[in-house]
Amino acid sequence: MVELRGSSKRVYVADLFSRISGRYDVMNTVMTFGMDRLWRRTAATEAMLGLQGPVLDVATGTGNLALELGRNPGSTYVVGMDLLNAMVSRAARKISDKACIRPTTFMTGDALSIPFVDNSFACVTSAFSLRNMPDLELALREMVRVARPGGKVLSLEIMPSSRGLLAFLVRQYLRFVLPLMGSLIAFDRAAYTYLPRSVDKFLSPQELEALFKRVGLNNVRSRRLGLGGVHLHWGIKDS
Repeated sequence: MVELRGSSKRVYVADLFSRISGRYDVMNTVMTFGMDRLWRRTAATEAMLGLQGPVLDVATGTGNLALELGRNPGSTYVVGMDLLNAMVSRAARKISDKACIRPTTFMTGDALSIPFVDNSFACVTSAFSLRNMPDLELALREMVRVARPGGKVLSLEIMPSSRGLLAFLVRQYLRFVLPLMGSLIAFDRAAYTYLPRSVDKFLSPQELEALFKRVGLNNVRSRRLGLGGVHLHWGIKDS
């Protein structure tokens, strides 16, 4: 479960996302009331702001953020990388169905050992995946390593909500409504019980900002989206 670490967590999460890969996009749309598309569009715009060059989307899943990055005129080409063949296959099928301004390709690869040389990409992104990393700091260090000097590393992530009535309602939705949706739509209640627990166990926005700085990023910024439970974090690699 969420308490797992290292290789045990990797195996658990890989099995979980392989099971739900066929219903992943539908569930994202339903459980966010379609807002996930806007969040990814916002992330892609922020990721490429003031930049031009190749882009890597780590743990790309079914490729939705990578495709948004491909529509941004600042990107020259886009690589979407994921550990799971099931996700990569579904992402690759979308290339012919959706307009991509820039060439986009999908491949299998490990976020803890990104198969590219140092300083390869103008921007490196990750959406809704940092919570699932068996070694979060190593994954971020790898993202920083393959970013160019002066390039950007950006994450889009569901994070623990702050106090207050709205935060309470969001937590109740994640803990009780989401598993029911997962059972009815994705036919996998366990997978969508994992999600709210992974959010509860994850870093706070302030802690993630501090980690971004610790792995070597400067000018670290964050932005709250949605009802406050979704955050963008980004920073610039030292040039």
